[in-house]
Formats: sequence, C-alpha cells, structure tokens
Amino acid sequence: QVQLGESGGGLVQTGGSLRLSCAASGSTLSSYYMGWFRQAPGKEREFVAGISPTGLTTEYADSVKGRFTISRDNAKNTVTLQMNSLKPEDTADYYCAAGKSGYWSLRRAYDFWGQGTQVTVSS
Repeated sequence: QVQLGESGGGLVQTGGSLRLSCAASGSTLSSYYMGWFRQAPGKEREFVAGISPTGLTTEYADSVKGRFTISRDNAKNTVTLQMNSLKPEDTADYYCAAGKSGYWSLRRAYDFWGQGTQVTVSS
C-alpha cells in the first residue's frame, strides 16, 4: 500500500512559479509510474504530467508543455512538479498518483492517490 501526500500549493500571481512535491510512504515508488492530475471546480480531473519509474520518460498535457516539469527522486521517494509561467487557468487542486501501468494519462491506470494540494493563480 502506498500513501501519497502533496505539498507546495498556494496562491501565486500570473506568471509566477510554484513547486509541488509528492512524498510517499508505505512503499518505495521506484517501480511505479507517477502522475500529476488536476481538478478545477466543476470540471473533470485531468492529466497534467507523468513520469516513468526510471525517470527517463515524461509526458505532458498540451496545456502545460514548456511550462511544467515533472521529476522524481527514487532515493527520497518523492516526485516533484515545477510549474512556471502560471496562468489563471492553472487554478485547480493538484493530485499525485502512482500506478503500475504505462497508460499514464488515464485516471484508471493509477492505484494510489494523494489528497491534493490547492493552487490558485490570480490574474
């Protein structure tokens, strides 16, 4: 069983940056695909970024390409989402997730989810 906990959310102005972290306990993350998803009020939870177990392969939603960077440190059992050039439309609750499947843009590919951290981007 993997327990995930996100941190680093907050309020930031348009164009600013935030760094989200996801820490795991209960199991090592080194064999899991990791993903970040977000859910804005009244909207479906959507894929943001994913990273392979080794960290060698990443994938991003088109809406965040070139602005967000996902990375992982398997030794520290953490995954990070660096968010730059933030826009008001990035406002959402952000969730990290862990799964064994490589279909990392699909919510059903993930077995474990964190509780989320709120990101608000003011215009």
